[in-house]
Amino acid sequence: GVYSPLVVLWLLIVQRLQGAAPLEAAVVELLRGLPATFWPTPCKRMRDWQQHGKAPSSHTGAYNQARQALPLAVVQQSCDRIFEELSARMGQPSSESQNRVYVLDGSTMRTAHSASLCQSFPPGDNQHGEGHWPLLRVLVAHDLRTGLALRPEWGAMHGSEAVSEQGLLERVNDRLPKGSTLLGDANFGVFSVAYTGQQHGHPVLLRLTPERAHRLAGELLRDGIDRPLVWKPSRADRKSHPGLPPDASVTGRLIVGQVKPNNGAEPFLLALFTSLLVSTQEVLELYGRRWNIETDLRTLKSTLSLDQLTCTTPDMVAKEIDIAIAAYNLVRAVTWLASEQSGIPPRGYGFTKIRRLVNVFGPKIAAAANQQEADRMFQQLMYYVQQAKLPQRKRKRPSYPREVWNKGARFPNHKS
Repeated sequence: GVYSPLVVLWLLIVQRLQGAAPLEAAVVELLRGLPATFWPTPCKRMRDWQQHGKAPSSHTGAYNQARQALPLAVVQQSCDRIFEELSARMGQPSSESQNRVYVLDGSTMRTAHSASLCQSFPPGDNQHGEGHWPLLRVLVAHDLRTGLALRPEWGAMHGSEAVSEQGLLERVNDRLPKGSTLLGDANFGVFSVAYTGQQHGHPVLLRLTPERAHRLAGELLRDGIDRPLVWKPSRADRKSHPGLPPDASVTGRLIVGQVKPNNGAEPFLLALFTSLLVSTQEVLELYGRRWNIETDLRTLKSTLSLDQLTCTTPDMVAKEIDIAIAAYNLVRAVTWLASEQSGIPPRGYGFTKIRRLVNVFGPKIAAAANQQEADRMFQQLMYYVQQAKLPQRKRKRPSYPREVWNKGARFPNHKS
């Protein structure tokens, strides 16, 4: 048919590149014209369109049915394939023990209020009663060097089937490239994460809470600690993970160093556990780059509109999240090419502007009449991408003065 799986996949990506655009935007993209390679074996309706100009309907019903019928396995495999192909094209890192470093971080997402989503992802509650929005807990692993994101894992944030970020990591471990280093903040600085990483052949670099670091060190924390350590599970660790073998342990190093934040805050002692065989200074510098994932998650949630999903079924929620990651990785790949040309770090470019450029030039490059025309358009794209560099301000801009805003009028509660 007109809406083949390949066409539907691209239209879903187009919607996400446009910031969760409505279904009409995807249908208009189709009617504007896609390359003939989207239909290797065109159906009768496509032949009538190509040969006699009988365009399909501009209504969204057929596209809506096609995106719901698209198998989730196809979306997942496509997302993984895009990630693998782009990672291979970007090459291996030249440092950090020749391993890829993946920064782990979790977040939450809201979905539309529907019966099926409320059952799968129950809303939270507090002293005022039950919330309205179903909530997801999501774990994302970002390549520290390139910014590419692995297909995330998620689950319910509340209810009997609630999952933790550490539990989600166990699902991600199987899909990480072999030998990848796991970098996590204090939320991941627990024995189960270090042990799971060791079992899958992944070195770890984890921040520890002062209390946990003090217990492992057996003394007061001080600047300059760098000692070998055999981390064994505590009683609480075994209670929360009863499947741990009796001799479970992780071999690594405990490193404590005094660091000064870039925002001018007071210096503090940073405690890290790592199984990397690199110098102490390299470990501290590597962990200092963990902040990158905060901006990456902000990009995913705000720019690509993943903070509030509008689909109403768990299956479509899964497709939307995976497609958003695929669209994100395509933009990151273009950013990486620009970084290779200029020497500026990939995160020194504005994601939003490059997203718009990819959205405009992508279909034109795909529909080029020949390779020479495609190359010319691609060079034009990269010319404008180089103009998307973030400004280097010499001093921080002053914030707006804080003022007290008067509260607006309150309307009475709606009574059922």
